[in-house]
Amino acid sequence: MAVTDEAIHKIKEMILAGELSAGDRLPPEKELSEKLGLSRSSLREAVKALEIIRVLDVRRGDGTYVTSLEPALLTEAVSFIVDLHQDKSVLEIFEVRRILEPAAAAMAARHITPEQLAALRRSMADVGEDTSVEELVNHDLVFHGQIAAAAENSYLASLLDGLSSNTVRARIWRGLTQEKAVSRTLSEHAAIADALERGDADLARALLTVHISGVEQWLRQAL
Repeated sequence: MAVTDEAIHKIKEMILAGELSAGDRLPPEKELSEKLGLSRSSLREAVKALEIIRVLDVRRGDGTYVTSLEPALLTEAVSFIVDLHQDKSVLEIFEVRRILEPAAAAMAARHITPEQLAALRRSMADVGEDTSVEELVNHDLVFHGQIAAAAENSYLASLLDGLSSNTVRARIWRGLTQEKAVSRTLSEHAAIADALERGDADLARALLTVHISGVEQWLRQAL
């Protein structure tokens, strides 16, 4: 194991063991490096790496703190990576979405509240064939995000949010617009919402699978 990797591992072990908790300030560099049996330079590299993935927050002139460790914070890097991939690797991202989103829909069917259903319906109310691509992208992000949120699993919702790329969605909606497929896509959204309203987890899962698979197939042909 590289020295920096060892340093990262040891800091992670401190968090897992409860020696460091969310919001805690790390001991001074000299003290921590001696405690972990590491050079100060190795420790600095580890802190930099953990800052990038939002595990640590380096506050100049104050110290280094463990972040809130909230799922939304820790999955920000996923969103960054997704936006960088514009080639066929995007299909692998859709494969992950095809696995996770139907499961989220099934969970949402069991937990979604009347208020969440109303918000989901509102997100669909003013969307149609003549809606701009930008508005369609926003609708798509909101629609899928609301379903993930209703699943009541913050880690799943955050991961799916990280897999949501505005860039990729804009490309897809432009293609659907050109192929006159917007109404079909929106009708699929409506059917998913109906299944959620009925609390039918199996149907919601099936409809989301078909919905993601259809977009994935279009993307395979477009690439």
